[in-house]
Amino acid sequence: MTQADFLAAPFPDAIDLPDDERNGPRRFFNRELSWLAFNWRVLDEASNPGVPLLERLRFLSISATNLDEFYTVRVAGYRALMRSGKNALSDDGRTPAEQLVLINENARRLLQTQQSVFDTLTSEMDAQGIAIETRADLTEDDLKHLEDHFFNKVFPVLSPLAIDPAHPFPFIPNAGFCLALELERAKDKRALQALLPIPQQIDRFVPLPAKDGEARFLPLEELLLLHLGMLFPGYTDRGHCTFRVLRDSDLEVEDEAEDLVREFETALKRRRRGEVIRLKISAGAPNDLRAIIMQELQVTDDDVVELHGLLGVADLKELVLDSRKDLQWPKFTPRIPERVQDHEGDMFAAIRKKDMLLHHPYETFDMVIRFLEQAARDPNVLAIKQTLYRTSQDSPIVSALCEAAEAGKSVTALVELKARFDEAANIRQSRRLERAGAHVVYGFMTLKTHAKISTVVRREGENLVTYTHYGTGNYHPITARIYTDLSFFTCDGPLGRDATKVFNYLSGYVQPEGLENLAIAPSTLKPRLLELIAAEADHAAAGRPAEIWVKLNALVEPDIIDALYAASNAGVKISLVVRGICALRPGIKGLSENIRVKSIVGRFLEHSRIVCFGNGHGLPSKKARVFMSSADWMERNLSRRVETLFEAKNPTVKAQIVSQIMAANMADEAQSWVLDAHGHYARTLDAKDGQLFSCHRFFMENPSLSGRGSAGAKDVPKLTHSRDEPAS
Repeated sequence: MTQADFLAAPFPDAIDLPDDERNGPRRFFNRELSWLAFNWRVLDEASNPGVPLLERLRFLSISATNLDEFYTVRVAGYRALMRSGKNALSDDGRTPAEQLVLINENARRLLQTQQSVFDTLTSEMDAQGIAIETRADLTEDDLKHLEDHFFNKVFPVLSPLAIDPAHPFPFIPNAGFCLALELERAKDKRALQALLPIPQQIDRFVPLPAKDGEARFLPLEELLLLHLGMLFPGYTDRGHCTFRVLRDSDLEVEDEAEDLVREFETALKRRRRGEVIRLKISAGAPNDLRAIIMQELQVTDDDVVELHGLLGVADLKELVLDSRKDLQWPKFTPRIPERVQDHEGDMFAAIRKKDMLLHHPYETFDMVIRFLEQAARDPNVLAIKQTLYRTSQDSPIVSALCEAAEAGKSVTALVELKARFDEAANIRQSRRLERAGAHVVYGFMTLKTHAKISTVVRREGENLVTYTHYGTGNYHPITARIYTDLSFFTCDGPLGRDATKVFNYLSGYVQPEGLENLAIAPSTLKPRLLELIAAEADHAAAGRPAEIWVKLNALVEPDIIDALYAASNAGVKISLVVRGICALRPGIKGLSENIRVKSIVGRFLEHSRIVCFGNGHGLPSKKARVFMSSADWMERNLSRRVETLFEAKNPTVKAQIVSQIMAANMADEAQSWVLDAHGHYARTLDAKDGQLFSCHRFFMENPSLSGRGSAGAKDVPKLTHSRDEPAS
């Protein structure tokens, strides 16, 4: 047993801190530094020997993508605050300028560590027959192959750009990657500066001839340098560098926009032209070339990061090769719930039997798609309503809604245009739905609709029955293979009526009243949470067992954190599984001595939001109150978004959440990082017996309680899993 096993390990001893760290702004961790700490945990997986080699490469790529997005949104926001002269302090008492200094210092170390990890991984990949070559490594056969590849697959999309008074410095879009050149004309030694934008539309790594079972690649920039004579005839290369630009990518939309879709299309164009937030440039760039790049992009030394190694680490995901499954996670096939099979695939019959909870990706997201496809084709279905925050480009969800609309059913789709980096895709989906005859609404100008709800109204005898799906994740069949989320299906009348009222709110702007189970942000969700936390503190004050279990992606909202601190001081035992940002400081005497926090980072991205209250009986308990939500505990989610929180009351669903899902997350050791009072995360990878419990392994190997159908609950698993064979 390790400290990460929150199910069995005692709470650690709390530490003393000065009063100003318990009572002032220092009682919170800085949000941005906490996010960076999360990305360090992601990067650490790239060095974890227990992770297959190409999955480690994928983690490295993800850490780079995460950091780029962080800069284009969060750092861009702080830069904008400084430009406007606003110096509002963060919850932990820091100005924007102070935070930017800390962020940049941390991020520079992260970037250098990425390069070190990349060097290690390339050595290991080379030993496994996967090589990233340079121009110096190429053979005659390679050169012939590359000449053909260059002319047929690269040359037609290249645009060499001279830089001189007649050819001003071109616009480089967000994430633009360029080769910058200092050239010399052979006949008269005349100098020429030029740029060669590296197209994002073609692969970054060019395959080379290789022996069977091996793979060799050349970075695209190396291919371009190899063929400069074709692009700039008569010139020689005197010096070059690569650089990559990150721009402000946050969207600003006019509050009074009459046509929201058109306004977002315009804003998306502005995003490409946002202020440069960061310039990454290869080490050893010629001084004149570096100077003109910085001048034209209007950046200072503080905005420039010089890298020894590979720019564009995010592109390494291309090298997670389908041909090398032996270097990836063993294949996992999600289960089909037995209850659905008992009813020959009829989702409505399975839901009528009793409420059903699916745990993705361990149980297939195809059941959510089947629910909507079946509704589209069922002559007894009259209406479908659906929220769409993120979904795939060729979404089967959208196809089902289009099919239903074309069949004459009433279809209402709430498409959230403000889903960051998916705005363009959502605009395309909304136009597709409108062409099919669906009624498309866009919610509120000032609120994002982040709730995950779907309702199907079906005629059954003399009555209309509402079947409802509440989710903790997006309606996205691709991410549902790697994100852990919950799908709750019910034909419970109160939950169906609550969902209908929420859709009426989204389409008609009428504040819902008389909700029977549901709490929604921005009106009632936060007050409900504060009320529930306070009730648990009352149980503790009365001498009854008092405990709270929480699973979130982020915990930042100060009022919620202060409520947890107060509950801790009242004697409530609080165990938090927070994957990403956590501003709460655990384990401090007089503040949070009864609170512990860990983060789970592993094969699957933890994404579900769950909170359990012992309700005077401790945890786990059949009498616990169990809630699922679309919302993380952040100010934006609780105050500026439409979110849902509902209570699960079905005993089987409650048992699955408390005794399976939450218990396994609490017990996890193999993927858990424990947070201390100073903001440091620590993971123990070795146990005395060499066996650490992994919640991901447990869920892959064992069936879920809800949806067991005729199989019954007799084989509901204990918290064990096989340790001698990889999960399959």
